[in-house]
Amino acid sequence: MEAAPHIAIVDDHRDIRDLVGKYLNRHGYRTSLAENAGACRRLIERNGIDLVVLDVMMPGEDGLSLCRYIRESTDVPVIMLTAMAEETDRIVGLELGADDYLSKPFNPRELLARIKAVLRRVQSLPPQRGMIKAKEMRFDRWVLNVGRRELTDQEGLVVALSTAEFRLLNVFLDHVGLVLSRDQLLDLTVGKSAEPFDRSIDNQVSRLRKKIEADPKSPVIVKTHWGGGYSFAAEVVSQ
Repeated sequence: MEAAPHIAIVDDHRDIRDLVGKYLNRHGYRTSLAENAGACRRLIERNGIDLVVLDVMMPGEDGLSLCRYIRESTDVPVIMLTAMAEETDRIVGLELGADDYLSKPFNPRELLARIKAVLRRVQSLPPQRGMIKAKEMRFDRWVLNVGRRELTDQEGLVVALSTAEFRLLNVFLDHVGLVLSRDQLLDLTVGKSAEPFDRSIDNQVSRLRKKIEADPKSPVIVKTHWGGGYSFAAEVVSQ
């Protein structure tokens, strides 16, 4: 029997952690509670976490900083909890790679629906969530330093990547050889902020090819599958 999804709930308010944890437990989920960013990092390192419910406003390291760490080091989906009036936090959270957001105060039933929706989006992909990523990923003539977000060629020349290009390349490196549809790529790179029928992923692929392909017009690293999407064809070595 497949284990129930494991949800980490990160909030400095104990009553909120306990309320959400008990509610999700009643609906069949496993939960772990964390009162701060440090506790969440330990959970991710030691446990197979499938999704993080993360409060933005926490003492010490805040939720936005923790979201950046989660996105750079793992594939764990993140749902941000933001104050009703903090539109900036919501936007920044999505830019950092959060998969969804919910304003406080919230109805636990709506949070449950958001969790189910996010997990549905990623369930068709390989089970790589919860594993700490390698610091460096080597492919073709390139090295991507995940922590520093630096792409260097075989001569050590650094090639600048936009945030969108970095996210897209990271997704490809995590799913080598798989054909990913445009919808899947949008979910994995921008999540809820993607608009229906958004074709921007084609433009992002085009820009990325211009930076990593020897001949962008005849790509051999990022291949197009007509009617299916894109796949990453190069061999990847993690360090």
